[in-house]
Amino acid sequence: MKVISKNNGRAHKVPRLNDLEKPTSQKTKAPIKALLTGWLVAAALLMLSAIPIAFGAFRVTEVVGGAEITPENARFLASPLPIVLHILSASVYAILGAFQFPTVFRQYSPGWHRAAGRILIVCGLLTGLSALWMTLFYSYPPGTGELLYALRLLFGVAMVVSIILGLAAIRRGDVIRHKAWMIRGYAIGLGLGTQILTQLVCLLIFGPPSELSGALQMGTSWLINLAVAELVIRKPGTGKTKET
Repeated sequence: MKVISKNNGRAHKVPRLNDLEKPTSQKTKAPIKALLTGWLVAAALLMLSAIPIAFGAFRVTEVVGGAEITPENARFLASPLPIVLHILSASVYAILGAFQFPTVFRQYSPGWHRAAGRILIVCGLLTGLSALWMTLFYSYPPGTGELLYALRLLFGVAMVVSIILGLAAIRRGDVIRHKAWMIRGYAIGLGLGTQILTQLVCLLIFGPPSELSGALQMGTSWLINLAVAELVIRKPGTGKTKET
């Protein structure tokens, strides 16, 4: 229906508004821009996850295929279930999680967001708990020590706690805190992707790391991810997003 408004005795058409309170001529512009941004964010997260997932697939093949025992894989071959469970759950967590955080995907597919979120909570907890199990009960990998052991315990616990707090928040209807805690948990879960990048840069600049510098590089990578997560959480307008 066309709407006619009179101004100074002359009638003119008033542009029809869509659900975003924009003229219908602008109806497709905002969603397309939002979708493009969402896909770019998801693609960046998938790229960060790609190398760890590839390494994980190699490790699973090695464990399942009965590879020759070496100092690097002896602990995995002696107790394969935790590492296989960790790699599979972490891979699903990284891939599905990449599509959870762009706002446009949550707004346009709330049902998918909730269904995928349930899977992510299970996979995220399995990822964190299996990482803690391996830290506590596997022998130290070659070239690591007590500092890296402590960092793995610290960030493993932080990931599990973040996911539990995110679940508790959404169960009481607190969407903003739910989103914040889930972003933090996911940032910790993607730590290995950032660690590969930082270790590569440090290797090119400083050469092979020592036990101490290697631990500090890995700890710094987790902190980088958490710093980015906090910037996203505190981005103006983030907390005002409507969720269903």
